[in-house]
Amino acid sequence: MRRHLIAPLLLAALAASPAPAQNPASDTGWARATQDRTVMTSEGFLGAHPDIKYRLQGLDWHGKGNWQRALEDFRQAARYADKPAQGMLGEMYWNGQGVDVDRATAYAWMDIAAERGYPFLIVKREKFWNAMDAAERERAVEIGTALYTEYGDPAAKPRLERLLTKARRDMTGSRVGSVGFLTIMIPTPGGMRPVDGSQYWNEKFWNPELYWRWQDHDWKKPAQGEVTVGTVLTDDNEPEID
Repeated sequence: MRRHLIAPLLLAALAASPAPAQNPASDTGWARATQDRTVMTSEGFLGAHPDIKYRLQGLDWHGKGNWQRALEDFRQAARYADKPAQGMLGEMYWNGQGVDVDRATAYAWMDIAAERGYPFLIVKREKFWNAMDAAERERAVEIGTALYTEYGDPAAKPRLERLLTKARRDMTGSRVGSVGFLTIMIPTPGGMRPVDGSQYWNEKFWNPELYWRWQDHDWKKPAQGEVTVGTVLTDDNEPEID
């Protein structure tokens, strides 16, 4: 049973976008979560958040089977400290999607992805490590040292923080104290959707410290749920014994 479900479920967690699904306790909470998703997929927001922008683009190409474009976009997101995108790079190197299978490089990416202690990424990292032989592990450490210099949080976080700080600074001025009275119209597949200015300019999206804290909260405590799976059948319709 585990052979069939664990990898797909973890890949789905890695691909969650823009963040893990929330489970609001009230209608107000649900409406706020919906508005958050509308804000986070708007053109203006994504222009200042290349971590999410390139992750979403990468997921789109990945879903279409265009591995090269997916790799390019995930690498761009990874440069801005996007841990899910770094994890997707690890998956793709492990599975040989768009590249030759390279388990050492896959581990190096997954190790960086797990840097902040997000549980599902740690599980993947440990699974990769346990599957490698001694030579692969030694090579993974060498590759990881070089990758961390460019993609680890000490280098990658400041790249995004500069963009967030600039966007937040541009927002101030004549609108200070009056953001809550703004209504921002965001184009969506269903037409223009109004979003309250205080929601769009919520500090958790634009203040670097709060942005990282918000991400950590969501990714360290993803929404919980239950899945009931029946008996797995083989091609001969016989139950499989794991």
